[in-house]
Amino acid sequence: MNTGAYGVIFDMDGVLVDSYQAHYESWLQTARRWGLEMTEPQFRATFGRTSRDIIARLWGANFTDEQIAEFDQLKEQAYRDGLVHHFPQMPGADELIADLHAEGFRLAVGSSGPKENVRTVLRLLPHGRLIDATVSGGEVRHGKPDPEVFVRAAQKIGVPPAFCAVIEDAVVGVEAARRAGMAALAVTGTASARELAPRAHQVVESLAELTPRLVRSIIDAARGVQE
Repeated sequence: MNTGAYGVIFDMDGVLVDSYQAHYESWLQTARRWGLEMTEPQFRATFGRTSRDIIARLWGANFTDEQIAEFDQLKEQAYRDGLVHHFPQMPGADELIADLHAEGFRLAVGSSGPKENVRTVLRLLPHGRLIDATVSGGEVRHGKPDPEVFVRAAQKIGVPPAFCAVIEDAVVGVEAARRAGMAALAVTGTASARELAPRAHQVVESLAELTPRLVRSIIDAARGVQE
């Protein structure tokens, strides 16, 4: 049912917080505890997936399910500790949240990260309290590019997928948005415009380029194409 509202679902890492380096350092730190190494190409290729999925893909043969869970918890705690000491907010993120909220958009975060990470980021963002709902990696059975995280987020804010936009930085996230039937807005950084453009409805270099009016127009254009 269309309530007349529009929705925006933010990915978190690389969209609201410039977490690339913080995540990479937490991977290096935790992997060393297990006598392992992660190269930057490996990290870049898996960015946007859940930590447990990354561990299973890279080192699954070496670990039991219990050890993967422990590795996951240690890695994400290291990441949160780093954010508390230095919070690298993405340019324009907090302002865009405030502007969209003021224009009546329903707002959500759909992240592959654990709920503790989402809570930490929203607590550190000055306007994080304006986010209406969150879906974290632990709430979904399938990680991106599966659309489950964004479908659940749209359900939580009560906005049909066709009236939602997803803001993503990773190719797998853009693909998940398209599979969810939503407008896919991509911000460069984690991936290049060339990598993001084939599936994104709009690519920007900074969230500061986005306005409520532009976001609404992109949603409408995407919906018109789908119809």
